[in-house]
Amino acid sequence: MNRRFRALWSALVLTVVQGTTLVTSASAQYVLDGNQNRKFEPLGSLIPSPNTYRTASGAPGHQYWQQKADYVINVELNDEKQSLSGSETITYTNNSPDALDYLWVQLDQNAFAKTSETYLTETGTMSNNISLNQVKRRLEMQNFDGGFALKSVKDQTGKPLKYTTVATMMRIDLATPLRTGQKFSFSIEWSFNIVPKSFGARSNYEAFDDGRIYGIAQFFPRMAVYGDATGWQHKQFLGEGEFTLPFGDYKVSITAPEDHVVGSTGLLQNADKVLTADQRNRLKQAENATAPVKIVTNDEMAATTKAAPAKGKKTWVFQANNVRDFAFVSSRKFIWDAMGVNVEGKKVMAMSFYPKEGNPLWEQYSTRAVAHTLKVYSKHTFPYPYPVAISANSDIGGGMEYPMISFNAPRPDPDGTYSSVTKSRLLFIIFHEVGHNYFPMIVNSDERQWTWMDEGINSFLQFLAEQEWDRQFPSESGFPRLITEYMSAEKSKLTPIMTTSDNIPFREFGSQSYDKPATGLNILRETILGREVFDYAFKKYAQRWMFKHPQPGDFFRTMEDASGVDLDWFWRGWFFTTEHTDISLNGVKRFVMDTRNPEVEQANKKQDKSMLPPDLTVMRNQNDIPKTLVEQDSAALDYYNKNDPFAVRTWQQRAFESFMKGLNDNEKRIITTNTNFYEIELENIGGLTMPVILEMTFADSTKEVRRIPAEIWRHNNQKVNKVITTTKPVISFTVDPYLETADTDISNNSYPRKQVQNRFQLFKNRQASAPNPMQLERQEQQKPDTNKGTN
Repeated sequence: MNRRFRALWSALVLTVVQGTTLVTSASAQYVLDGNQNRKFEPLGSLIPSPNTYRTASGAPGHQYWQQKADYVINVELNDEKQSLSGSETITYTNNSPDALDYLWVQLDQNAFAKTSETYLTETGTMSNNISLNQVKRRLEMQNFDGGFALKSVKDQTGKPLKYTTVATMMRIDLATPLRTGQKFSFSIEWSFNIVPKSFGARSNYEAFDDGRIYGIAQFFPRMAVYGDATGWQHKQFLGEGEFTLPFGDYKVSITAPEDHVVGSTGLLQNADKVLTADQRNRLKQAENATAPVKIVTNDEMAATTKAAPAKGKKTWVFQANNVRDFAFVSSRKFIWDAMGVNVEGKKVMAMSFYPKEGNPLWEQYSTRAVAHTLKVYSKHTFPYPYPVAISANSDIGGGMEYPMISFNAPRPDPDGTYSSVTKSRLLFIIFHEVGHNYFPMIVNSDERQWTWMDEGINSFLQFLAEQEWDRQFPSESGFPRLITEYMSAEKSKLTPIMTTSDNIPFREFGSQSYDKPATGLNILRETILGREVFDYAFKKYAQRWMFKHPQPGDFFRTMEDASGVDLDWFWRGWFFTTEHTDISLNGVKRFVMDTRNPEVEQANKKQDKSMLPPDLTVMRNQNDIPKTLVEQDSAALDYYNKNDPFAVRTWQQRAFESFMKGLNDNEKRIITTNTNFYEIELENIGGLTMPVILEMTFADSTKEVRRIPAEIWRHNNQKVNKVITTTKPVISFTVDPYLETADTDISNNSYPRKQVQNRFQLFKNRQASAPNPMQLERQEQQKPDTNKGTN
């Protein structure tokens, strides 16, 4: 502000429309809150210090390293006994600077052993009303033994290795330390009983009258991660925190009943041994198809399931390079379709495996949804690097992800109809589970520790895919308004996003680890950074850490480094606390400038007086006092009674002309623009720091939105005042008009206050299962036409 304008400002008189006076105090805006407001301090010790492995910019350091584990696996599926047996050779490469005295191997299947810590630590209650199926399931789980039966653990010469099993982990002791750059090969033989669908496990089988569907995962002893951030990651698998695995190359041979179709991680290596000539031709045709092509057709599947189960066996061989895990599906009930997808200039095969019970939904939507996911995710991260992406209909209750393959549950009703909810659920599960190829299958975060780094980030990208699929897609997360109920819950029942996976209460797992991180990223993209800046930074994080093991600090630092914006205040509030957004617009004062122009100011005074409500006493005196004294006695009148108090006087006009002569053109322009000044008071009731989005509605019904950065709260996070100037009078103000900051109470967002409408529904009895709209339409079409006449 230049010196002359400052002097002019001091000379001008500001008057408040409501009759109060503006008091300016520079110090009043710099008062810290009671806890020495630290919401804009650097994260500091909340994240690890940078080092030569992980830099302060969020990128891998020049000495970054990670281990490698290569597998050669042979497994056989026993359909009669619902069991799996296998053997594997693991070649482990030590790229760390440390000598390793032992190796840790994950035995996740032991979560279903009779002595499982998952069962022992499970909590629950009983009620007086419990179904027979619930009792049956509980007893089945209690008596079922689904843990690994280890037959042998040997080195590459066949000599037994000393090992110790610790629940879902196994330590293999080495005769000599494994030094930097060395490899160690060893073999394991095992078997286990496959978990039935009723257990709700990630890997299971589902029984039908005409066959079973197997979704097989965590089926082999897998190397644990040894890394710079945690050493050996050997936290026990208790069921919630998922998996942390090193990358490697896999060659897997799967022996299954001869009439089964197998879908798997990796590329099929022996199609000539397991597919007919027609099926191989269809697979080739699908590469350039614009719609899904049936590799195994409905008729072929029907013929298989009508025949008796095959007695023979068939071995399917798959090769997968640079993956962190492996899974497969197998069934005599599968229809298989596929089509080629151009992903950033590379051909990828999108595929689906599903039974007839999945149609018509699956044959219409599954492979198309896979292709859509690859395109959207690749646009926002990196080109999909694998040759195949599969959606398989294996009922695990929802969905589950593995490299190149995902298990997805939703199906239509038995009559082939479905609700819009079932359709959207199938689509968003496919978007989500296929999207997991990017996070964490490629950007390989520690799922056992930080659920949000794969589920939350992936849910954000799922939201983008949903919105690119259909403008009216009923997204269940992403929009800030959808997270407000969760965030406004009682704080004792909430946990911060930065909580390790097994410590997150099940009741809030979805909201805490999926929805809240996804919503936070959408707020960053739409409101705080803007799409262009966010998209660049987010893609930079994905590309920096693809095929590596990022930690939370790497994500936070990269987003700041690539965007050029200090976001520590956002990470601190959204990720490390359970505070919520509730910004109240407490009040507005309007100030208008005294222009000293008597023609303007006298007219304003007259208008202001006319707008005042009448006094009750004056109203009653109109009747009770027929005439006042001055109305009766003209001798009581003087200058002030006889002259219009709002008339412009000559001396007032001369004073104004003299005042204007002392101003330059810019100052004269300020005086004559009729600028309006509004002082607004904002209160941060929820405690979470957020930008202030302010919409103003003017007297002429036009609107304007002003975006105030979150730094407005940096000196006082509890309450601030802000002066807004406009050239037109404002009739109302609204904070967060587009519901973009997850404000939990919009009843205090407007001034003057606006009524917030809620709806309630009356009902007497709820139907247990109402027909879906497709069924109702079908029933309507089948009714006889009563309007037809008879001859």
